[in-house]
Amino acid sequence: MATKAHMQLEPASGEREQVRWNTGVRIGFRFCFLYFMLYILTNQVFNGLIPTNGFEVPDLSATPAVRQMVFWTADHLFHVPQAKIVYQGSGSGDKTWDWVLAFLVLVFSVFGTAIWSALDRKRLNYVALHKWCYVLIRFALGTQMLSYGMDKFIPLQMPFPPLTRLVEPYGNFSPMGVLWYSIGASPAYEIFVGAAEMFGGILLFFPRTALFGALVCLADVIEVFTLNMTYDVPVKLFSFHLILMSLLLLGPEMRRIAAFFFSNRAVAPSSRPALFQSARRNRVAFWVQSVYGVVMIAANAYSVQQGWYKYGAGSPKSPLYGIWNVQGQPGEWKRVIFDRPQAASFQKQDDTFTGFPVTIDQKAGTIAVAKGNDKNFGILKYQRVRPDAMKLDGSMEGKPVHLELKLVDRSKMMLVSRGFHWVQEYPFNR
Repeated sequence: MATKAHMQLEPASGEREQVRWNTGVRIGFRFCFLYFMLYILTNQVFNGLIPTNGFEVPDLSATPAVRQMVFWTADHLFHVPQAKIVYQGSGSGDKTWDWVLAFLVLVFSVFGTAIWSALDRKRLNYVALHKWCYVLIRFALGTQMLSYGMDKFIPLQMPFPPLTRLVEPYGNFSPMGVLWYSIGASPAYEIFVGAAEMFGGILLFFPRTALFGALVCLADVIEVFTLNMTYDVPVKLFSFHLILMSLLLLGPEMRRIAAFFFSNRAVAPSSRPALFQSARRNRVAFWVQSVYGVVMIAANAYSVQQGWYKYGAGSPKSPLYGIWNVQGQPGEWKRVIFDRPQAASFQKQDDTFTGFPVTIDQKAGTIAVAKGNDKNFGILKYQRVRPDAMKLDGSMEGKPVHLELKLVDRSKMMLVSRGFHWVQEYPFNR
């Protein structure tokens, strides 16, 4: 009986093809189709759709034609010369480049919609095209949510505060730094947030759970967008587009969703058309989508595993690992910090840091300090007097260096040692 009722509620394929969308819906679909197809093809979403490890597939924005178009628009329309535009490698998603590219995507979509509407004004609807567009948006949003979620579920995106952050004055933190390391200081919370993002993304890969997945993703990305806006995280533009993608998936079902939550009435099954008229082809399509989801989960898990041992908590530590306080008469330096194997940070008396690439030779007991292209900026001889005491002698930038260092017990720092307590007689807020 349930099957018959479902068949009666859902129009036959031929009937759907004859349904006439109103003019506004047709124009809106044309614009959304063009805008999101161009957006996906011109940024990281495109690369995220392809399960690759070890190399990236270049998106449309990497082509010389698009690159020059962005440079020209920035120069002639927004008066930002090419020399001032950061094109790649900065880690920011809110560069001038990104905003100008988004502007061009918007302009091309508007003009493309006008031309499309003029040439195709007699078409009744875009039911067939919308089915495939819906699948692509599902996967585009799902892969991004899975990627970001897994980077938090295995705490990589926001690491526990490194040694330099543990001794840096709180007032020197940027708003983004406060957000990053406050979440990083609570790995359990970061894992929880990552699980929520992963959950929404995984649900999108499977047709029967896609609607619920879109709802979960909408809640997730609204929180992410709010944090980006309030802590000045430079992923505002991208996270806003993830909200739009979630709404795009939910749009056709909004009446059913509103009825479910607010009308206290029974909600009819979705009338979303199947991808194919053949039941057998639809079964194959279901399994193809499911397998794709599993492959993306495996690819992201492998990538995160590699990252954990390359730059996460599982990565190698410096042989001189620790926070070393300078003893004796105060000079230029207050602390020397060794965290990663090939880096050292020198903290001055004003609490500012200067980082240097270093090469530590444990057999010779030497530290070669570099600065820029100068590989011989400094040569220091180190001597471990005791496990918690060390001497540095040598020269940096032609100046003699003699430092007696005392190792700070990191495990006694409040942020490291406090931990979790079920029972607290008084708040411990320091």
